[in-house]
Amino acid sequence: MTGTIASLLVGHRSGEVALRDTVARTFARIRQVDDPAIFISLREEGAVLADARELLAGKNSGLPLYGVPVAIKDNIDVAGLPTTAACPAYAYTPGRDATVVERLRAAGALIVGKTNLDQFATGLVGTRSPHGMPRNPLRSDLVCGGSSSGSAVAVATGIVPLALGTDTAGSGRVPAALNNIIGLKPSLGVVSTSGVVPACRSLDCVSIFALTAEDAFAALAAIAGPDASDPYSRTVQLGVLSALPPRLRIAVPRAADRIFHGDAEAEAAFESAQRIVERLGASLVEIDLAPFFETARLLYEGPWVAERTAAVGDFIARHPDAVHPVTRQIISAGANASAVDLFRCLHRLAELRAAALKASAGTDALIVPSIPRPCTIAEVAADPIGANAMLGTYTNFVNLLDLAALACPVSLGARGTPFGVTFLAPSGSDGLLASLGAAVQAHNGLPLGALRIGRRCEPLFPLAAQAREGNQS
Repeated sequence: MTGTIASLLVGHRSGEVALRDTVARTFARIRQVDDPAIFISLREEGAVLADARELLAGKNSGLPLYGVPVAIKDNIDVAGLPTTAACPAYAYTPGRDATVVERLRAAGALIVGKTNLDQFATGLVGTRSPHGMPRNPLRSDLVCGGSSSGSAVAVATGIVPLALGTDTAGSGRVPAALNNIIGLKPSLGVVSTSGVVPACRSLDCVSIFALTAEDAFAALAAIAGPDASDPYSRTVQLGVLSALPPRLRIAVPRAADRIFHGDAEAEAAFESAQRIVERLGASLVEIDLAPFFETARLLYEGPWVAERTAAVGDFIARHPDAVHPVTRQIISAGANASAVDLFRCLHRLAELRAAALKASAGTDALIVPSIPRPCTIAEVAADPIGANAMLGTYTNFVNLLDLAALACPVSLGARGTPFGVTFLAPSGSDGLLASLGAAVQAHNGLPLGALRIGRRCEPLFPLAAQAREGNQS
């Protein structure tokens, strides 16, 4: 197993771990995990070894992701590998990498393969794919979460220490919560989406899965930056990963807005997270989440579904039988929205953003449960749309409100049930959120992912600083 990015870099740079051995262990781990639903396509081991030899010949071990194996969600282009968005009839083979993949390679990463997802990145459950459902490595009766299912499981099982997902409505945070790993959803526009199959193009983010917050922020620093080929790209200062500043004020939902659907263990885990934040020196401030929840309803109950229809609706109309029935139902419904509906919702969104800003005024970040409670495979089968909506309770509003987010593990229940929280803050707060996640992980000392390894006691802040310096974008 690979361990963390930080530990792998130490081994590679010292010469104690050969790049060829890292590649061999990665493919051995794929065979050991033996879950064919994690990857949709894999590169040949020999091709990844050739990349490792080329990297070694360059004698630039200072690259921020030097020799780090990475898995890529299969709605992000990798030159020479099919991009399917989990729909074989949609597949095409790109001639060049997505911008984010180009930046990964430039940072020294080794691309391993393309991971499974809820078809067209529409879903938070991880079950809507013709390639099967990746197994939740912590509890076999739970869904693994989606839409970035394969990427999350690849990190949680130790196949790779880093994977890319996408996150429009929670697809990078819900799977993180269900797999006991970090899910970093950056500020909108920080990471290019050029070469990414759009879901809601104005809201899409490339997200990052890693075992630790420091690893995730180091990866973000390596891939962030403006991109002229992406009209939604923008320059945003990420902030820095550091010790927590004094006298932080962290907003928490008022009692009426704490939704766990009867799961006492999930409720206790959120209470535990609040106590950890207080022990780290922050004060908690209860706020009203009503404007946040109303914003969330706009995403699927309002005309933003039409943005998904604009992206792939024509394809679905031509190939209805090639699309998962739930996915087809959701995306096709966007054709019913009118321009009048859109403008009404845009005006309401502006009001809700102002209300959310007022509700959280005077606080540095907001902490919410990543999901109300874990969800079983049987529950999704019985009510696929209802279960999906439940999982998105605390995620669907985030991009509409232009917030950055970091999902962080908090505890593991008696049956191995994962529980986590998400820290949220305005655009440009990525460094603060990663610092909060790193502090929480250092405090609670949970095993990483589904592995039998613990995290180090101290955050390795220089790793992220080095990645920032190595980012030439």
